[in-house]
Amino acid sequence: MDDEITILEKNKTWTLVELPHGKRAIGSKWIYHIKYRVDRSIERFKARLVAKGYNQVEGLDFHDTFSPVAKLVIVHCLLVVAVAKNWDIHQLDVNNAFLHGY
Repeated sequence: MDDEITILEKNKTWTLVELPHGKRAIGSKWIYHIKYRVDRSIERFKARLVAKGYNQVEGLDFHDTFSPVAKLVIVHCLLVVAVAKNWDIHQLDVNNAFLHGY
């Protein structure tokens, strides 16, 4: 949990502000997960802080939603171009990809 909080603070994921009159704060909760090795021994314990966005009411708490995720057809097209042009293809994983603040 300490690592998760450190990353959230380092990335300036949130800004503390006064709650406007008549508005409700979005709650949060911790999600815990155990990551196992192939031999089923424990590799590490993971903790993640998530917003309880399911408590929000459309039109009252928010109006629009957006998620910057590439559609699968776009990924397929890019792979086809890379193969046609004989480009190298690399894969990577980005930790905390969506935790960056302003």
